[in-house]
Amino acid sequence: MRIDVDPALTDPTAVYRLLTATVVPRPIAWVSTRSADGTDNLAPHSFFTIASVNPPVVQFTSVGRKDSLRNVEETGEFVVNLAPEGLFEQINATATDFPRGTSEFDACGVEREPGRRVKVPRVAASPVALECELHSTLRIGDSTVVFGRVVHVAVDEAFLDDGHPEVTRMRPLTRLGKNEWGTLGGVRELARIPYRG
Repeated sequence: MRIDVDPALTDPTAVYRLLTATVVPRPIAWVSTRSADGTDNLAPHSFFTIASVNPPVVQFTSVGRKDSLRNVEETGEFVVNLAPEGLFEQINATATDFPRGTSEFDACGVEREPGRRVKVPRVAASPVALECELHSTLRIGDSTVVFGRVVHVAVDEAFLDDGHPEVTRMRPLTRLGKNEWGTLGGVRELARIPYRG
């Protein structure tokens, strides 16, 4: 037997919990930004995906008006750092609701490295960093979708196999429901079947 839920008649927090426990696993954009006054910010966002390949555009969603969103609006730049399993505790720590003006890099002991095409720092230990310039934003309800044009990609060669990022080396974390996180687990390969009608 199914339970029916009408989002219009349900508390928004309950709808959030239902959606985030159902749309799983969700990749994590570990977004670094810099405020107009020069404070570096770092926060994980689990509403994240690719929006376009040509031009290369990625997107993440800020639920509410978080520092990541404010900083991107002020400077027009951000970096999406891959969130690997080995940095699990630091990634979780950067989700703390520190007061504005606090750098999560400093508060959580995350080492920076300079961006190449943007002024925003990257996470030094992240296997892959996508340096982005703001393409556009889209406000939907209580959230804002941020679209960033990827202007530079930095990949640690230790995580490459024949020039391609290797998922079993990167070991990306994902978000699930409640306080649950997902690790890589099993990987299966299966080629797409071309239509030969």
